[in-house]
Amino acid sequence: MSDAPEDDDGDPEDPDDVVDDGDLFPVGSAAAGRRGSIDYGETSHLAADGTPRIVERRLVVPPELAGLRLDHFIKTQISRLSRTKIQTIIDTQLTRIGNDGRLKPATSVIAGETFVIRRPARAEPACPRTFDVLHEDARVRVIDKPAGLPVHASAKFYFNTLTRVLWERYPDEPELQICHRLDRETSGCLVVARDRDAASIIKTAIADKRKTTKQYLAIVHGQPPWDREVTLDAALRLSQKTDATRVPGVRVLVDEAHGAEAATRVVVVRRNSDYALVRCTLVTGRQHQIRVHLAHAGFPIVGDKLYAHGDDAFVAFCDGGMTPELAARFVLPRHALHASSIELPHPDGGRLRAEAPLPAELGALVPG
Repeated sequence: MSDAPEDDDGDPEDPDDVVDDGDLFPVGSAAAGRRGSIDYGETSHLAADGTPRIVERRLVVPPELAGLRLDHFIKTQISRLSRTKIQTIIDTQLTRIGNDGRLKPATSVIAGETFVIRRPARAEPACPRTFDVLHEDARVRVIDKPAGLPVHASAKFYFNTLTRVLWERYPDEPELQICHRLDRETSGCLVVARDRDAASIIKTAIADKRKTTKQYLAIVHGQPPWDREVTLDAALRLSQKTDATRVPGVRVLVDEAHGAEAATRVVVVRRNSDYALVRCTLVTGRQHQIRVHLAHAGFPIVGDKLYAHGDDAFVAFCDGGMTPELAARFVLPRHALHASSIELPHPDGGRLRAEAPLPAELGALVPG
């Protein structure tokens, strides 16, 4: 199964996924393990006999990297690895397809060569691997992705990812493709094509914001004055090392002079004395767009560790996970952002619309 990532605000990359963030469902918590019919994946890394599965990753040398030292080539493919870790991989986990000669860090790589890293799987952070199907036909499924489930593999997640769960749930559908992306903490509508042609049509439609309508529900702090729909249009850019932030390359900044145009339509659905439920309709699809626009307007999303609570709280969560003190500050273990509906052209013609119900933990903050 292949996939083309796009995050919850429409951009092809989501820096949150490269941060080694804390566990939303730590082992031993009430949410970990199995609760009712939900699988939290605590044993997903184990085979039926209880031994660790084998994780395999293939690295193919492109022509432009031919001649590099092997250790330098691996670094280009998996940038987070230290020099010591790369040495260990070469010594104990790496093989070369078609050539079983000894590999050394200084070995020169050749265009077209395939290297395979094989290692025993490790236990992964607990997260819900169970999802509902909102729409299904011969060409398309729309699923209700649970908060906490990553879409793609990363340093901490391999088996506990939507990509892997789809492969396990639909083993006879090799052409399944995830057509866009929701980041780990965002729940709701996610479109999966069942064949390559459908995937191409859907991805093209999602890239054209005039053809696809994505709506989100967010619970925010405070009392936004949006009883009628208004447009938030602050320009956005990704932070750099020269910016005043502890997480350059992760935090998105408002920058009217140098940022990209961004627009979100917002309206309050209901409210109480503490929070408001806001419907957000994407006009553009910038990285973290909804989260940044709401925070910039003075009404950050409940549970948003970065934009509601700042760099220090976000880094503390990344380093130490969800401590009791942080849990009290954040209110929720996830950010309260939910992809409530999507409407787009169907590959066979006509329009496809799907809606995902508001999760109970969000609805409880602003009861209907």
